[in-house]
This record gives sequence, C-alpha cells and structure tokens, in this order.
Amino acid sequence: MQRKWWTLIAVSVATFMLLLDITVVNVALPSIREDLGASFTDLQWVFDAYALSLAALVLTAGSLADRLGRRRSFAAGLVVFSGASLLCALAPNPVFLNVSRAVQGVGGAVMFAVSLALVAQEFPPGRERGTAMGIYGATIGVAVAVGPLVGGALTDSLGWEWIFYLNLPIGAAALVVTALKVNESRDPNATRIDWAGVASFSCALFLLVLALVRGNAEGWGSALIVSLFVGAVVLLAVFVAVERRVREPMLPLGLFRRHAFTGVQLAAFAVSSSLFALFLYLTLYLQNYLGLSPFEAGVRYLPITALSFVVAPIAGIMLSRVQARLMLCVGLVAVGAGMLLMGDVQPDDTWTGLLAGFLVGGAGVGLINPVIADVAVSVVPKENSGMAAGINDTFRQVGIAVGIAVWGAIFIGRGADKVRELTAGTPLAEGARPRELIEAASSGSLPQALAALPEPARDAAQAAARAGFLDGLNVVLLLGGLVSLVGAVLALWLVREDEIDREEVPDGQQAVDGRRA
Repeated sequence: MQRKWWTLIAVSVATFMLLLDITVVNVALPSIREDLGASFTDLQWVFDAYALSLAALVLTAGSLADRLGRRRSFAAGLVVFSGASLLCALAPNPVFLNVSRAVQGVGGAVMFAVSLALVAQEFPPGRERGTAMGIYGATIGVAVAVGPLVGGALTDSLGWEWIFYLNLPIGAAALVVTALKVNESRDPNATRIDWAGVASFSCALFLLVLALVRGNAEGWGSALIVSLFVGAVVLLAVFVAVERRVREPMLPLGLFRRHAFTGVQLAAFAVSSSLFALFLYLTLYLQNYLGLSPFEAGVRYLPITALSFVVAPIAGIMLSRVQARLMLCVGLVAVGAGMLLMGDVQPDDTWTGLLAGFLVGGAGVGLINPVIADVAVSVVPKENSGMAAGINDTFRQVGIAVGIAVWGAIFIGRGADKVRELTAGTPLAEGARPRELIEAASSGSLPQALAALPEPARDAAQAAARAGFLDGLNVVLLLGGLVSLVGAVLALWLVREDEIDREEVPDGQQAVDGRRA
C-alpha cells in the first residue's frame, strides 16, 4: 500500500481517538458526577478544560510542527494524549480529572494541528484530496456514531474509567503506524515561535470562559465577573496588536483578507458552538431528565451519528463537483434546522421528540465536515498547511469551549427564572435556591437536593426544577439553531471557489464525468 494511504490511516485513527474521547465522555458524565461528587460546574469543566487547552495551544502546535517536523510532533501528541488518558482514568476527584483533561488537550492540540497538514502534504488538490477528506469525514462520523454506544457499554459494564483506558491501545497503534509509515515534513521558511501571541491569546480565552462559567454563581455585575470580561477584552486587544507587529505571528491576520479563509473558520465555529457544544445538554436531558442509562442514551444518538457517517464520504466525492460554499451553506442550514426541530421539548415527551432533529442535524454534520477540512488547507500555500489546520482547529475548539460556557450560563439563568416564577411567594424562590435546584436537576443530584428540603416543599420543588430544566434546554437549542443559520449565511457570502486551490480537470474529462454522473 502506498505511503500516503498509511498517512491517512494514521491520521484517521488518531482523529477517531480524539473524537471518540469526546463522545464517550458525554454519556459517562452522570456516572462521573456520582463517583467523584462533581457539581454542574465540574461537569462543564470536564469539557472546557480539554477544549480550552486545545484551543489555546493548537496554533502554537501547528507552528512548532512546521518548524520541528510534523511527523515528530504528531507522534509526541499521541504520547501526551495517551498518557493523560491514563491519568484521567485514575482521577480520584473532579479537580484531578479536569487537570488531566487539560493535559489531554495539550496532546490533542498537537494532533489536531498536524493531522490535516499530513493529509494535505500527501494528497494533491482536487479529486484525490476530496476522496481523502471524504474518508477523514467518514472517520469523524464513525467516531461520533460508535462513541455513545462504546461509552455507554463501558460505563455500564466496567465503569467510566474505561472510556479513558480505551485510548491506550488506540494511541499505541497510531504511534506504530506513524513511526513506520509517515513521511517527515516541515516549513523551511519558519524560524521562531510567537510566544507573546501564545500567552495573550491563551490567557484571554481562559478569562472569557471562566467568566461565562462562573457568571450565574457570582452575579453578572459582580466585580469578579466584570474584571474577568475586561481582562479578556484587554488581552485580546494585546493579542491583535502583537500579531500585527511580530515577524512570524501565530495567527497571520492577513490571511483573513481571503474571504474563503474567513468563511471556513466561521463555519467551523458555527457548527462547533451550536450542535457540538449542545451535546452536553442533550445528554443531561436523556440521562438526568428521562432517566436513561449511559448505554440507552448512546443508542438514542445512533440516528444523528449514522446519518453523519453515511453522508460524509458522499460529501468528499462531491467536493470536486459542487461549490464548497453551497455545501457549507446547505450543511449548516440542516444543522440549524435540526436544532430548531429539537427545541420544543415538552414534559411528557420521550426521546423520539428529538428524532427528526437528530436525523436532519446528522446529515448536515456529515455534509460539512469534509468540506471544512478540505477548504481549511486548500486556501493557503502547502508549506503553511500546518498553520492553516491549526487555525481551523482553534476556531472549532474555541467554538466548543465558548459554546458550552455560553449555553450553560443561559441554560441555568433561564431555568432559574422559571423556578423563581413557579415558586413565587415561597422560600424556594429566595436567594440562590432557584439556581441550585436547576444545577441539581442538570447534574443528576436532584434527589439529594430535595432530601434537604422540608417534606411539604419537595413536590413543588421537583416540579419547578424539571420545568425549569426544560425551559432552559429549549431556549439554548433555539439559540444554537440560530447560530448555525447565521453561519450558513456567512459561509455562502464569504467562501469563494476561485480562492480555493483545486486541481485543473481537462474539459474532455469533465464531459466524461458528466456522462457518468
């Protein structure tokens, strides 16, 4: 087998492991909460600690890989990610788990930053790269499809720790293929690392997400939260100033003059901050509201993941025949429509109320994943593919981290308002009690919270908490759908085919292809 196919296998296996880790964690969260005594905020940080470190470092990782060697960096990322997975499995408390997840994000940053660059260096623009990206997109579909099932089965049978132990053999297999079969490559013109950019960007992102996660608990007008937001804005301004002045910036702002480059980043941010970020809250609904087991919740995700798996390779084939902006637009519209279809959950609904949205949203995800992956590395010179892949993955991970934090703030705030409305005139509506009831309903600890109340108030508290949970869920699903639809409009407007590096196909061959189609 040719070396380029071995490269695609190594990248796909590593990507499979990264995405499997995200989807299996989804269904294990209630079990993690029960075993480690985690709060709702702790559960948010299981995702955000990973996404934050990944988003903050992926650009740096791409720059380092362009200088030190992409194969070497990719292998190092595999080692760090697998080692951190072992630490996650051994975590004795939520803090240890979330710190280990942050270390996982460091390894994930390197792997994400290099994966698309490795594929781009082996497959030339055009039909062959489209096929490779279709396979890459199908890998994403498989990981998303089997992740909830694998996570549910492992959590129910062996314990949640095994969702992290699973990464060890997968990482070892990818490391062997990388060492034996993947070519080394680097950017010969790269010389230095933009450490000032790294520091300002990472700190700004951390302060922003921390403010969003802690806003409801501390008060949005409190000195702490206002200070965090101001600090984030100041550091982002510093980051932009640094990037405009340094010789080799980690995020070359000039790239955003290319409309297609800007458009694909916004498309990646839109799908990540909407559907991918909202998977956390859908999982809490399936398990903590409907009472499904981890495996039962994983089975319910099959429609959305199966459609993604089926559509992704078809999208890869279409890349050389259909304009990228049309595929991005249609895919994001489907994702947005899917969330709008989900966003009217009623108290007596079963999981089938989500089914139509799962199907439509899954098809949309399958359509856009290969397109985003292809365009991200096809709008820059080949030697900058590592940087381009890193920028795209930054937008993806920032979308997930900020999305989880924003939706969590809105979800808890809206739910608490509903509890306060339904319990007006009683002690349940006073102080922080409404927020505490919503957090308990979200994290699966509502029975313990109710047990601490006087018996006459328990039924009213339970009814109000469940009503508030649904009210918050419906609002964030609606807003997430709107974000995806806005992303569709921006992609259609900004992504231009003449800015994308495509293989020239002779007219005669186009005619033959047309007759075959």
